[in-house]
Amino acid sequence: MGASVSEVAQESAGWRMPEVVVALARALRSMAQPRLWGYVLAPALLAFAAWIILALLVLDRLVARLLDEAPLTWITGLGAVWLAKLLAVLGAWAFVLAAATVSATVLAALFVLPLVLRRVSAREYADLSAAGRDSTAASTWNSVSAVLLFALGWLVSLPLWLIPGGGLLVPVFWLAWFNRRTFAFDALAVHASDAERRALLRQHRLPLLALGGVLALLAHIPLLGLLVPTLAVLAYIHYCLEALRRTRREARLTIIVEEDQ
Repeated sequence: MGASVSEVAQESAGWRMPEVVVALARALRSMAQPRLWGYVLAPALLAFAAWIILALLVLDRLVARLLDEAPLTWITGLGAVWLAKLLAVLGAWAFVLAAATVSATVLAALFVLPLVLRRVSAREYADLSAAGRDSTAASTWNSVSAVLLFALGWLVSLPLWLIPGGGLLVPVFWLAWFNRRTFAFDALAVHASDAERRALLRQHRLPLLALGGVLALLAHIPLLGLLVPTLAVLAYIHYCLEALRRTRREARLTIIVEEDQ
């Protein structure tokens, strides 16, 4: 019994590095596997195609529409036409980028994540028993509801763009929230029971949001951002499954200590 306690304690000590950094490092390592590149390219190509199509079809009309709506009409009325045009262009491009990223993210969550989860869990988390329910309907509803809430929040928070720096922070925040809402649920669906999933999502709410924020920043880097949906899949899988592993080990450690007493 004492040996088991010592072993778990030593393994827990190795987790002093922030979990978000570890998850990203493991995700990058996983992306180096040649067999995963088919999963990497599918969301990337979709994001690129959506970005091109939206830029060609709706960008100019969206800029014109934003210029005709408050609060940009107020800025134009004050004589700062250049500022109104700049904000309209930035807003239109942010919408195009967000729409392309969201499309790729939903594809990654619904189709790529289950395939990658099966491969990564068998390779690196074989000790985790599957206590969850792999529900396609639940995953689909989670993604659809995330898209609806993301769109609503994005639109409601548009006035915050007038605050200096708001045009940079608001899109990153909502994309960070969208990443957490979309990927964390599905990453735990197979292995965690309902009680375990609810507890982990509650206890790790801020780190999961921080992980989404890092990925959101990367998504805004041209070309590199195309790879972010699959990187997000891997990062959330590694973070969530490692968190589940540690939770179960701590629970077993508690039982061992109680038995020794």
